[in-house]
Order: sequence, then C-alpha cells, then structure tokens
Amino acid sequence: MGNTVAREDFEWVYTDQPHADRRKEILAKHPEIKALMKPDYNLIWVVMLMVAAQLTAFYLVRDLDWKWVVFWAYVFGSCISHSMTLAIHEISHNSAFGNGRAMWNRWFGIFANLPLGLPYSISFKRYHMDHHRYLGGDGIDVDIPTNFEGWFFCTRFRKFIWIVLQPFFYAIRPLCINPKPITRLEIINLLAQLFFDIVIYYLWGAKSIFYMLAGSVLGLGLHPISGHFIAEHYMFLKGHETYSYYGPLNLLTFNVGYHNEHHDFPNIPGKSLPLVKKIAAEYYDNLPQYNSWIKVLYDFVMDDTISPYSRMKRQLKEAGPLSVIK
Repeated sequence: MGNTVAREDFEWVYTDQPHADRRKEILAKHPEIKALMKPDYNLIWVVMLMVAAQLTAFYLVRDLDWKWVVFWAYVFGSCISHSMTLAIHEISHNSAFGNGRAMWNRWFGIFANLPLGLPYSISFKRYHMDHHRYLGGDGIDVDIPTNFEGWFFCTRFRKFIWIVLQPFFYAIRPLCINPKPITRLEIINLLAQLFFDIVIYYLWGAKSIFYMLAGSVLGLGLHPISGHFIAEHYMFLKGHETYSYYGPLNLLTFNVGYHNEHHDFPNIPGKSLPLVKKIAAEYYDNLPQYNSWIKVLYDFVMDDTISPYSRMKRQLKEAGPLSVIK
C-alpha cells in the first residue's frame, strides 16, 4: 500500500496538441461533419427536468433520518449533480442556444447551476476554454494538477484520498495556477446561488441543504462517474494525451466519454459525438480507449507508475499574455 510511484515530474512535450491537425484532416475528408455543428435544443429540456428532479428530491428528503439523507445523496443526488456539471460543460460550449446567443447560454448555465449548491458555471466556462485552446499549457490549463499534488499524492493510499478530494482540488487549483479577475457574471452566479440556497433552507431546512451539497461533493469525488476526470487525459500509455470512453455511463454524462472527438470538435454537442466517431471511424477506432471508468479509478490507484504527474505539459511561448485571457 505504501509503494511510491516512479514518476517525479510531468511529461513535458514540445509539440502542439494533436486535435487541431486531426480536425483539419477529418473535415477535409468528411466535410459532412460540419452539419453537426449546431445547437442541441433537447439539452434545454433535459436540464429543466434535472433541476425539477432535484427540487423534488430536496422536498422528499426534508424529514428523512440523517442516514437516509446521506444514502440518497450518494445513490441519487450525486449522479444528478455530476451529470449536471457535465450539462454545464455542454452549455459552456454554447450547445444549448448556439454561438449566436452566447449570453442565453450563460444565463442558462447559472440556472443549471442552482441544484449544485455552489456557484460554478461562469468560472468553469472561463477556465474550460483555456483547457481547449492551450491543452497542457503550463500556468494556463488548470486541468493539470499542481506540483504539490504530483509530489504528495504518490502512494496508493494518497492517490485514493486524492480521488476523494477531487472537487476541492478542482475548486482551489485555478486560484493557485491561473487566478483571474472576478467578473460581473461570476458575482451574479454567486448571488443567484446564495439566494437559491437560502430559499431551499427556508422552505425545507438543513437536510435538504445537506443533501444538495453532499450530493455535489460525493458525486465529484469517489464515484464511478468521476472516472472521467482521470480517463480523459492521464497517460496510461506513454505518448497518448487524450483518451475516449465508450461505456454505458455516457448516457448519464452527455457523451463526455467521447473525449478525443470532443477535443477535435468542441463546437459539436455531446449528443452528436457518437456520429462523429462513426463517420470518421478510421481516425478513432485505433486510438487508446476505455470501456469502464471504475477500472480507470482502480488502475490509477493500484498502478505504481501512474500518479497526478502522469500528464503531458507544454511550455507555451505566449504564457504571459495568455494567462489573462477571459
């Protein structure tokens, strides 16, 4: 249990990310894929149903024993909450209303954020765009763990704890790596969330608030769906930066498992990514892929050669100016 992993630094690379070049090749060969670059209006109704489901759950747990509040927070609330963060991911790419109505997407993201309990949507949008533009960029891509995470979480037990604490690292890491000035929309996101939380507490009490917050924390920590955090970009095979997952949990996660396809075509909604893979199968079928996020979590903990350091990292020439992009 106490074995220390061999890696002591990130995998530094001096080439551009592969997604832009592959996108050009695929579009030259399969121009019909451009027809998939349009909003997914069904996303609007799915998000509204998810918000309604959580509001119903807040009401139902208000008088339960605490043990059942915890139980339902993990079994049901965590799944809805994690799925909602991935709906917000879709919305951050303007998939709900399209690029022509960018602000509609921002407001809808704030609405989708409400049952999570903590403000998230607007800040996520700002940092996630950096992740796509500058994948692995040192000091810019906050999806890359800090040096402390790589150094400290270096044994099987510590890696397990790191997985449990994922939501805290994702919240704190941007402040350490690439802090940005607070925007008006982030303040609105915060105030809307505080108002919603106060209303829920006033109507249904502490158990509903606990269910909401615990579901978000548990769903983003030690949870089968959380395997996507590691599956997407951690190097289980040297030289491969992005990995796709084609298992059944894509049904709950807006196809975020189709991650090579998503980075190649970030303006195509998750609903259409399986069709991208089908059309351009010759580009995706032979790439490394997963069929189980649970196995990814298990292998990450048990494989002594894998750690938070197992990421490709780039030194970007424009690191100074880019760090302030909004």
